[in-house]
Amino acid sequence: MSAVAPPVTEQPSGGASAAHQAAQKRRRRRNLLVGWSFILPNFVGFAALTLVPVIGALAISFTDWDSYSTPKWAGLDNFQRLWNDSNFWAALQNTLYYAAGHIPLTLVVSLGLAVLLNQKLRGVHVLRTAFFFPYITSLVAVAVVWNMLLSPESGPVNQFLTFLGIDDPPGWTSSQDWAMPALIITSVWRDMGYYMVLFLAGLQTVPAELYEAARMDGAGAWQRFWHVTLPGLRPTTFFVTVMITVSSFKVFDLVQVMTEGGPGRSTLVLSQLIFREGITQGRFGYASAVSLMLFLICLVITVIQFRMQRRSER
Repeated sequence: MSAVAPPVTEQPSGGASAAHQAAQKRRRRRNLLVGWSFILPNFVGFAALTLVPVIGALAISFTDWDSYSTPKWAGLDNFQRLWNDSNFWAALQNTLYYAAGHIPLTLVVSLGLAVLLNQKLRGVHVLRTAFFFPYITSLVAVAVVWNMLLSPESGPVNQFLTFLGIDDPPGWTSSQDWAMPALIITSVWRDMGYYMVLFLAGLQTVPAELYEAARMDGAGAWQRFWHVTLPGLRPTTFFVTVMITVSSFKVFDLVQVMTEGGPGRSTLVLSQLIFREGITQGRFGYASAVSLMLFLICLVITVIQFRMQRRSER
């Protein structure tokens, strides 16, 4: 039995090899330029709107500057003042309070809506649009409407509570104890539609075969949700949690319109303190020091969330 000889490949000559290498270099260069053309606009926007302002705030935080005169080097004076400033600690406490209420409530409500509106219901598309509509509504309009709804004297919410037999309904935005819960309720109502859409997109990626297999094994609705839906939504839940966390610590506009930080300092948050110190009082050095602390808080919490996500995936 004779052995089959391997096919003989024709080796390119010296001139053909050089031409082939030059063509490969041109192809790599073209692919590199195409790749840069995709990421360059985003990188330029990030550098202009985020990276440069962060570096600028870091530099200004070590100065005493009112935006009209030449900045004066202040060293660590702004950070020393921040440490002894009761307004900063009150704002930090209020920001943590707002985040502790806003993050879990928004997660639970938006996930519940997504699971409910992922069913084959009549008019489901209208309901999805209705729940998403508050997110694209003017924030000022949202704040004015909720201030009317939560009015202690004539608001329909307190009228309904009185109808139920509650003699002393909450004062909401006029009460130091209830102003922050009023902000959290309004914020959850406004944001739940947006995160509901993200969860709805995540639900489309959960394979239907897993639900069929769970039904054949006799799993009930709660067991299918706990053992199929939640694990399938883990990447979406992580993304939504990070987004809600960052937005909770940066909350400003809703507080500014609804309560302006009051009554007293009961709803003063870090972003509003930065606005007061920088824009209103003209103390840009101290405002930059506060903004730097807010940036570090968001960075540390986000890093912790990423590490917890990696640990859960192992």
